[in-house]
Amino acid sequence: MEDPTASNVTPPANSSPQLNLSPSMNTPTVSLESRINRLINANQSQSPSRSIYSDRFIPSRSGSNFALFDLAPSPGKDGKEDGAGSYATLLRAAMFGPETPEKRDITGFSSSRNIFRFKTETNRSLNSFSPFASDEAPGVSHSPIKAPRKVSRSPYKVLDAPALQDDFYLNLVDWSAQNVLAVGLGNCVYLWNACSSKVTKLCDLGTDDSVCSVGWAFRGTHLAVGTSTGKVQIWDASRCKRTRTMEGHRLRVGALAWGSSVLSSGSRDKSILQRDIRCQEDHVSKLAGHKSEVCGLKWSYDNRELASGGNDNRLFVWNQHSTQPVLKYSEHTAAVKAIAWSPHVHGLLASGGGTADRCIRFWNTTTNTHLSSIDTCSQVCNLAWSKNVNELVSTHGYSQNQIIVWKYPTMSKIATLTGHTYRVLYLAVSPDGQTIVTGAGDETLRFWNVFPSPKSQNTDSEIGSSFFGRTTIR
Repeated sequence: MEDPTASNVTPPANSSPQLNLSPSMNTPTVSLESRINRLINANQSQSPSRSIYSDRFIPSRSGSNFALFDLAPSPGKDGKEDGAGSYATLLRAAMFGPETPEKRDITGFSSSRNIFRFKTETNRSLNSFSPFASDEAPGVSHSPIKAPRKVSRSPYKVLDAPALQDDFYLNLVDWSAQNVLAVGLGNCVYLWNACSSKVTKLCDLGTDDSVCSVGWAFRGTHLAVGTSTGKVQIWDASRCKRTRTMEGHRLRVGALAWGSSVLSSGSRDKSILQRDIRCQEDHVSKLAGHKSEVCGLKWSYDNRELASGGNDNRLFVWNQHSTQPVLKYSEHTAAVKAIAWSPHVHGLLASGGGTADRCIRFWNTTTNTHLSSIDTCSQVCNLAWSKNVNELVSTHGYSQNQIIVWKYPTMSKIATLTGHTYRVLYLAVSPDGQTIVTGAGDETLRFWNVFPSPKSQNTDSEIGSSFFGRTTIR
């Protein structure tokens, strides 16, 4: 007889013994993956700017490397992919193309070999690893490359200048602080007002004399004129009246330079005369040293040093009181007419040699050193520094008749300007420092915009592209 307490149901042979659990815990078992998904998906707010940690030691979905073992992440609630990851993939493909490398390929850091990660790192650009990195977007340049300055290759104005001499040793063009251009044409001097384009005939030396050099005083009201007979005349330009005639040279005066209170004149007689127009004497001192015609003269910006160049291939530097050169340079192998002091660096002097030399050389007169030299492959006729930027311009003769704008100290070419058919023997800079005028034996004066305006200048100069066309200066 059967035992009445025995169960009528025989358990399956393969069933496991039941655990003695409370009724509340006898619920269907939930898979580990489902619980992980719920925990991961519960974190809906993700900050793009800091690392994201998942709950306790549960791995982060966005940081885990499921592809390492060909495992796909679990879909979301509605069967779609994770929204943030999908959006990031689409955005990356739209910006950089479908063949975008992964973050580890961009940054150069290899990823971990673990499937799970417990932290999600925000994507960082290469710049973020720099101690100077900022929060700018990837690809934004911290210091954009400045485009090279463009210089017009054509003159904005051309003046016909009949009888402008083709003589390397003369200096027949100068531009005043009052914006008036003085030009020596034959035996006459003409003034051209850059603001009004008015032309005035200042003087006529007669048939027995000719103009060899012109030079404006600093204020731009008085003009010095050197003549072929060795005289120096001082003219009041506002009244078109000669105020003084000074003698002392035996031959033509081809170079003039104004100091603070001294007018220096260089001659074919190899001498330089220092003149104080406040004194009755024609000259107060005589500088001797050159063995041939003096063709270049320039006072430094502080009026303490005078540089002179001659047809003896020599460059000399004098002080205010010396009668003998305090510095002598003999590196040039041709006549030195082109001389220019830097307005930016005290004691920096540039000089250029003639046809047999063709070099521009730089000197430090404070330390008496030769700084550098560059072969221009052409006769150097004139040099002038920009007062607005650290650049200079040179004009040339044989064989290319070009004008070159240089960046100092690299001496890289900013622009090469052509147009003159003869040697570009004459050069002057406008008072605002932006425009140059060049003259040549082709009897033309050409105006070029070559230098930028000073940073503090917000308005365009009166000298500029508003003056178009071709006219005559007399």
